[in-house]
Amino acid sequence: MASNHGLNEEAADNPSSPTNVYKDPDDGRQRFLLELEFVQCLANPTYIHYLAQNRYLEDEAFIGYLKYLQYWQRPEYIKFIMYPHCLFFLELLQNSNFRNAMAHPGNKELAHRQQFYFWKNYRNNRLKHILPRPLPEPAALPPPVSAPPQAPVPAPTPAPTVAASPATAALSPMQYGIPPGPGLPKNDMKGAGIDRRKRKHERSMT
Repeated sequence: MASNHGLNEEAADNPSSPTNVYKDPDDGRQRFLLELEFVQCLANPTYIHYLAQNRYLEDEAFIGYLKYLQYWQRPEYIKFIMYPHCLFFLELLQNSNFRNAMAHPGNKELAHRQQFYFWKNYRNNRLKHILPRPLPEPAALPPPVSAPPQAPVPAPTPAPTVAASPATAALSPMQYGIPPGPGLPKNDMKGAGIDRRKRKHERSMT
């Protein structure tokens, strides 16, 4: 009895050294797979929205678990990650503002849309910035060929100009069909009535 009492006193004095240490039966393989699966689920903004809607992201124990899972960012563990976006969201989940924002459906849709655009353009942007295309080299021009000297060509002598006479001048389109000479007399309607009255008066006199 005295010996048991002494062991109990030692255990009470040293609480940091437990007598029964839990050991995984499969050397932690199942725990490794479960944590790997959960971490990769964080790559889905809809799943993070589900956690926020159900108040998981407000639980202090769960927040501590998310902080513990940051060991997946180490090189010896990161090689098992198939969806690297989960590590980006895991880092964002350490911020309380992001945890509160993901409870709203609009923020969930925004994160999902930005993730889609990243997947759509990441490869092209990476190739554009990391592997710049070299400038095209200018094509080599052939050396200029010297042409044999040519005899100077004499300038052509201008032909004598003959002034066109009025008779041979070409008529404009408006003058076709009109004989040369004075223009046609105008028909004066007022004068025609007076002449008719004069002729009638002269006839009556005779």
